[in-house]
Amino acid sequence: MGQRRRRGHPHAHHHRCPRRIALPAAALALLFLAVSLVSVSLLSAPPLPDRPGLGSSSSSSSRRFLRHHQANSSGGELEGSGSGEAFGIPTHESIASYDLWRSKLASNFYGCSNSSSKFLDSSVTTQPDRYLIVVTSGGLNQQRTGIIDAVVAARILNATLVVPKLDQTSFWKDSSNFSEIFDIDWFISFLAKDVKIIKEPPEKGGKVMRPYKMRVPRKCTPRCYLNRVLPALLKKHVIRMTKYDYRLSNKLDTDLQKLRCRVNYHALKFTDPIQELGEKLVQRMREKSRHFIALHLRFEPDMLAFSGCYYGGGEKERKELGAIRKRWKTLHIRDPEKGRRQGRCPLTPEEVGLMLRALGYTSDVHIYVASGEIYGGEDTLAPLKALFPNFHTKETVSSEEELAPFLKFSSRMAAVDFIVCDESDAFVANNIGNMAKILAGRRRYFGHKRTIRPNAKQLYPLFLKRGNMSWDAFSSQVRIIQKGYMGEPMEINPGRGEFHANPAACICEKTRGNLAVKSSSGSNVEHVNDTGIRKAIGEPPYPVYTDEEADGSDTEDDPTGRVEMIDTETDDDTVTRQEDPEPEEILSD
Repeated sequence: MGQRRRRGHPHAHHHRCPRRIALPAAALALLFLAVSLVSVSLLSAPPLPDRPGLGSSSSSSSRRFLRHHQANSSGGELEGSGSGEAFGIPTHESIASYDLWRSKLASNFYGCSNSSSKFLDSSVTTQPDRYLIVVTSGGLNQQRTGIIDAVVAARILNATLVVPKLDQTSFWKDSSNFSEIFDIDWFISFLAKDVKIIKEPPEKGGKVMRPYKMRVPRKCTPRCYLNRVLPALLKKHVIRMTKYDYRLSNKLDTDLQKLRCRVNYHALKFTDPIQELGEKLVQRMREKSRHFIALHLRFEPDMLAFSGCYYGGGEKERKELGAIRKRWKTLHIRDPEKGRRQGRCPLTPEEVGLMLRALGYTSDVHIYVASGEIYGGEDTLAPLKALFPNFHTKETVSSEEELAPFLKFSSRMAAVDFIVCDESDAFVANNIGNMAKILAGRRRYFGHKRTIRPNAKQLYPLFLKRGNMSWDAFSSQVRIIQKGYMGEPMEINPGRGEFHANPAACICEKTRGNLAVKSSSGSNVEHVNDTGIRKAIGEPPYPVYTDEEADGSDTEDDPTGRVEMIDTETDDDTVTRQEDPEPEEILSD
């Protein structure tokens, strides 16, 4: 006993264990440590596909959340749950090597949508007894694309456009008409030189002229309109095109693309009540912080159901989203895992938060989330809120009295979110829907404001491996993966992708000496500015369609050249038959 007490005494270091005793003890300790590490790695392996997750209100779902270490209540770092090892996330990340809030090259580019001298005034081009009526389809932003293309279609046909009729019967069932969302008088007056627009259908002999109803194929080219719609218009004088969404080609000549931009970025202004509330919310976000992020989360049940994606909620999630998915009878069964691997699924709120923190946005950044009802509710949002405690929505930034006039109208509520997202310092689009496309293009046009598109295809495998990585390694990989998805100029080649997301024909580059050169369809000259960026000013990266063309198909994606669909329903759109929404419709907002 005395010997053991002396061995533990600070001055008894000269009494050592015999070597034959010390070595076996050390070996046993190492063996125990190795077994422990193997056990921990097995126990903390990535969760099985049917782990409790989204849509589960049970306490077990909290294992997926990010939470503060129990021993560090002062908030030193966050721990990522479901990790193989401690996935420490610094509360205050080091400053990124690039500007998180703006592009250094943005000042070299500007929006340019003025027409060329060859684009004649509507007073010259508009022909008598030609009237075009369109009925849009989908949510707010899908209808916006329909309105834009309707103006261009009227110009192609040299027709007078009747103010478009909004969709009031589909998924969102919003009863708003055009003048309750957009400033109708501004719309008509701003475009007066491009297209003649009237508020009501034409009359003859005191009676409204009966329109001839038809539908053109999707992505119908100008030649398609001249071949298929114009003959009917000359004979019937009034054409009514229904379900008008994506019925005009992505590929148009430069003047028509610029007309698209004039409609989208200048003629379509929200009504004063919508604009005023949106601006109030922007001002309140600015009062909270110098900069803020707007996140279009798009993680509602309908979005997840339509996408066919799976997020680990087990049988409960499969049943709930499967029931919603039955609304669309034409949808085929999809492989949920394949969809995630291909980047076709929205990131979870937790994954969005991890991506932003890895990019360098710190936990004190204020985030405005534009979204409807999130699938899984607060349980699903908890990880994002843990990463960014300064979490806001239109409901939290405004009062009940301010929101009351808009609550029953989904499109007006979406319009308020649109304004805040548009004015944010950084916008994150967690989907490829219409709002994401429209805002991405708009932010490019008005100065290349920071716009982040998650590279979901490459991020997904990284999220799966994050439990076996340090935070520094994870963050470094995220920054590499996101290069080219941060809203920098020239990220997307002209002509690639949807025009509304990449309006290349309407974005010009300044040349040396601050001389601005407008793009023109006749110029293929490349200009190189002081930044070394090379861009073909005005070179159309797509074919220009003319009346004289007589080549193959007259639709962009339809080599069969389907004939137009003739509608035989009643003129009253409120009682037309319900149809399965198109993919763009459910992805609209």
